[in-house]
Amino acid sequence: MNRTDGKLHLLLLCLFTMILIWSGIRPVDFYTWILEVLPAVAGVAILIAIYPRFKFTRLVYSLILIHAAVLCVGGHYTYARVPLFDWIKQLTGATRNHYDRVGHFVQGFIPAMIAREVFIRKSPVKKGWWLFCMVVFFALSLSAFYELIEWWVAEATGTAAEAFLGTQGDIWDTQWDMFLALLGAVISQLLLSRVHDRLMANEGRR
Repeated sequence: MNRTDGKLHLLLLCLFTMILIWSGIRPVDFYTWILEVLPAVAGVAILIAIYPRFKFTRLVYSLILIHAAVLCVGGHYTYARVPLFDWIKQLTGATRNHYDRVGHFVQGFIPAMIAREVFIRKSPVKKGWWLFCMVVFFALSLSAFYELIEWWVAEATGTAAEAFLGTQGDIWDTQWDMFLALLGAVISQLLLSRVHDRLMANEGRR
């Protein structure tokens, strides 16, 4: 790893810290904020713990920051009340705030690239159709597991988890969430695989 990479990694960590601090300043619901940002905090903690032994490409680290920011914004406002998407809702006459749809698309798009890099560097799976499918299966499994976590939290806390679930009265919300994660995983690989491969080669991530 060169010094430029180290500086970029530190910058990304500082940006995450600032976003996290901002999101925790007077959130709409403090309990929901904890539930929403906890995956981001846990993920960053894992990245720091494995950093001496395993470093991702600049692309993946940058995508992780985007994912963390999405979680922090959702935690600050709750997914059903993000102002920009309330404005879009009023402008388009939609029946719900669609920020959570963005969140679940990102939940497939970005973890797919994380999984892709781990598979390429740490498993015998070769680039090609099987790698593509394995990454999609991982992203879809992650999305389904997250839906189970939402269910367990709702069962444990009752109405206190309503903002965390963010269904907004849509009976197909869980299915939409998993479908969008699936779509995100497919699109990210179609758009970014070649760039990802070049960066892994250039940065010595093999």
